[in-house]
Amino acid sequence: MAKKILLVEDEERLITNLADKLRAEGYEVFTALDGETGWNMARGSSYDLIVLDIMLPGLDGLSLCRMIRNDSQTSNVPIIMLTARGTEVDKIVGLESGADDYMVKPFGLGEFLARVRVQMRRPTPAQSLKKDRLSAGDLTVDLTGSRVFKKGAEVRLSKKEYMLLTVFMRNEGAVLSRDFLIANVWGEDYLIAESDKRTVDVHIRWLREKIEDNPSKPERISTVRGLGYRFDRFDPPED
Repeated sequence: MAKKILLVEDEERLITNLADKLRAEGYEVFTALDGETGWNMARGSSYDLIVLDIMLPGLDGLSLCRMIRNDSQTSNVPIIMLTARGTEVDKIVGLESGADDYMVKPFGLGEFLARVRVQMRRPTPAQSLKKDRLSAGDLTVDLTGSRVFKKGAEVRLSKKEYMLLTVFMRNEGAVLSRDFLIANVWGEDYLIAESDKRTVDVHIRWLREKIEDNPSKPERISTVRGLGYRFDRFDPPED
């Protein structure tokens, strides 16, 4: 069965080109020219990927992205965000709104298709979340029992370390800033001085010491200089 992609983009020439290219690759493509139509379509059917422009008439792309992420019907759908704005701040805002990837216009169709394939290789919710479990390689989180296992052996984490890990695994592949991690682990109302934001770094260092094979050369939680941290699936070679 062909995988379904929803394109939400108000530039008709661009959306036509993208749709034609995706259909030629075997995908089933649906299109919307504004945010409200895109929202209705996102909730009206199931998609394997949503490609979303930031600058949309009416409901803007950032707001739509947050709505998709906050709705139980659509929260697990991968999102690639398109924008003509390419500053570091714009990228951070886009990723923190829930996007899994971010492309700045103009971009090549070859690169676009490569980004689509990466998102399509992500495990589906049924694969990554079974019976209240998160899985990534040899790492498993039992959400019901709040327990973490690595290669089948339980890993003892503190409350904050456990919360950090679940946030990372729910946002696999996305760059998460310290502000995002503070809001989602310590709470949005938690007041922390700029100089104290290194507490996030400390907790991540402790977490790496427990889940990384080599904490000095982390394979799972990587530092993205100037932006934050990213969790990547790591499948260690079999013994």
